Amino acid sequence: MILDQLPHGSVVVVDTAPVIYLLEANATFLPLFLPLFRAAERGEIQILLTPVTLAEVLAGPLKARKEALAERYESALREGLGWRVVDLNADLAAKAARLRIRYGLKLPDAFQLAAALVHSAQALVSHDRDFGQAAKEMPILGI
Repeated sequence: MILDQLPHGSVVVVDTAPVIYLLEANATFLPLFLPLFRAAERGEIQILLTPVTLAEVLAGPLKARKEALAERYESALREGLGWRVVDLNADLAAKAARLRIRYGLKLPDAFQLAAALVHSAQALVSHDRDFGQAAKEMPILGI
């Protein structure tokens, strides 16, 4: 279980897929990640999200022309209990570029990993196997 691998008070960056599982109440994969979100609500850990996650989460409803749903998702991500959206800046972008080249990551994944490193997170929580060798930099939980 993911939560068992994190000490109380941990800071984690959560990638897009687990957030989508939460928002859409995905019966298959949400049970893997729900304890993490509940721990954040209780203040036991802190979850950081990137603007990459915000953009990826909103893309689905916007593509389906469901503006009201996109607005609800945006509010949930901006005002979630136990998490916050961090800023992207030039330093983080430079770090992401280096990680992208070093590990052959897609740019969104490189930003997620860079955010975890820059914010001294204990782990990156993802359901994406594309991180591969990047696990040398940071524990990748939930794969």
